[in-house]
Amino acid sequence: MTQHVLLNNIDHRDLKVETARGAQYGDNIMAALTYPGEFRNVQAHYPIVFQKDAHGDFQPVALFGLEAEQNLFLQGDAWDAYYVPLSVERQPFLIGMSDGEPMVHIDLDHPRVTAGSGQPLFLEHGGTTEFLDRISAMLLALHEGLQATPAYIAALQKYELLESFVLDVQTDADNHGRLAGYYTIHEERLAALDGAALGELAAADHLEPTYMVLASTARFRDLIERRRHA
Repeated sequence: MTQHVLLNNIDHRDLKVETARGAQYGDNIMAALTYPGEFRNVQAHYPIVFQKDAHGDFQPVALFGLEAEQNLFLQGDAWDAYYVPLSVERQPFLIGMSDGEPMVHIDLDHPRVTAGSGQPLFLEHGGTTEFLDRISAMLLALHEGLQATPAYIAALQKYELLESFVLDVQTDADNHGRLAGYYTIHEERLAALDGAALGELAAADHLEPTYMVLASTARFRDLIERRRHA
C-alpha cells in the first residue's frame, strides 16, 4: 500500500526518515529506473538495460540482481556500491503535481517513514533541514531526467538501436538461470551509422549515454560473480 501526500511543515513537522539500508526498507529490488543523464554514474557499478513498461514503452533500468527481489549489492544493512541510483535514493519521497507545478510528496506508508529515529525533515520553527533540501534537489534532477527519457528512447528507435538479449547464467554445477525480457544497444548497428546520424545523436546529447550503456555491459561479470558468492 502507498499513501502519497503533499509534504508540508504543519502536518509532517515530526516525521523522520530512516536512511539505513536493508530489505526491510524495500531495498531488495532487482532493478530501478534510471535516465540518460545518470548513465555515467550508473555504469560504473551496474548494467544498464531497457525494459518495456505496462504500456509497451521502453525505459532504462539499472540491474542489481539476476532474478526478482534479488539485490546482489545489498549486504545486510549496507549497499555495496559508491553510487545508488536516484530513483532508489529518493525513497520515500516523490514528485507530484500540484496546480501544474512539481512539488515534493511523501509516501506515509513507506517503511522508511517514522516518528522516532531517522533524519528530521523540518526545523523547529518550520524551515527545511539540509536533508530535505538535498532530497528536493535530487527529486528535481530525477524528474527532469525522466522527462528527457522519451526523446532519448525515440532516437534509439529511429535508428533501430535496441535489441533483445538473453543471458544464461551458470553459477555452479547445479544452478542455471536465464535473464530474459530485457533489451540493450545493438552495437553493430551503432557502429554502422553514418556521420549525419552520429552528428544528430551527438547534438541531442544522445550519443554519450548510448556508449555508457555499452560500457555497462561489462558489469554483468560483476553481477554473476556476486551471485556465485551470495
